Amino acid sequence: MSALGSQRLQGRVAFVSGGLRGIGLACVERFLAEGAEVILSDLDAPDSELAAATIARLGQAATYVQANVTREDDWQRARDAVIQRHGKLHILVNNAGIDLTGAVETTDLASWRRIMDINVDGVFLGVKTFVPLLAESGQGIKGGSSIINVSSIMGLVGFNEVSPYNASKGAVRLFTKGIAIEFAQKQMPIRANSLHPGFVLTPLLDGGFQRWVDKGFAEKTQDLFDMMASKTPIGRLADPAELASGVFFLASEDSSYMTGAELVIDGGWTAQ
Repeated sequence: MSALGSQRLQGRVAFVSGGLRGIGLACVERFLAEGAEVILSDLDAPDSELAAATIARLGQAATYVQANVTREDDWQRARDAVIQRHGKLHILVNNAGIDLTGAVETTDLASWRRIMDINVDGVFLGVKTFVPLLAESGQGIKGGSSIINVSSIMGLVGFNEVSPYNASKGAVRLFTKGIAIEFAQKQMPIRANSLHPGFVLTPLLDGGFQRWVDKGFAEKTQDLFDMMASKTPIGRLADPAELASGVFFLASEDSSYMTGAELVIDGGWTAQ
């Protein structure tokens, strides 16, 4: 992986869903540091305090689009915004997602469908909407355009009381392999790979740990952070920027021979 700020994405355009927080925001910041122009989306209104402050901080190379990843018309509006502003797209990061904890017998169908709607349908719709533009933009680029679908180590291994999340992230993993083969066999200049983070210091993880505390699994969230760090071979949780480095690698020509692959960044969790 190249050094931060090497401008190796100069002239490239990237789209990142769930881009206002956590791994998504870290990816946006890394892409900008590497010279790309970035469109990020999230659920927040453009004039919300977080969205406005984030865009003001990121600068003119970043554009914000409010979008619900479960709505196809929102994806189409996002695509239209990309075309109007840039006329091209080289990198798509499907990052938006939620978690769901609880025993399978107490999980209601509405909650199951919601996590599938966001974590799986949202990825499908993003790919479906942007494939024509990615294929056009990828012409002449070594390796072509790049799709990075954010899965999880929970898309590789099971974990206690997160079976709906396991299922959704496993679906992202295999969907990514399916489209990778489809594009390759059609000789479309698009690569597709999945990212599998371990436990990362993000608002999503913090919220999930708080729900475990509320259910009596621990006295406070810090206890859960400490427990997960102790169970991770490398001895700590990841910083979002460390995941963004992996996403940058998959977005760059350094990974031009990778498609249908899984990039696992988990501090050794799944090696155990």
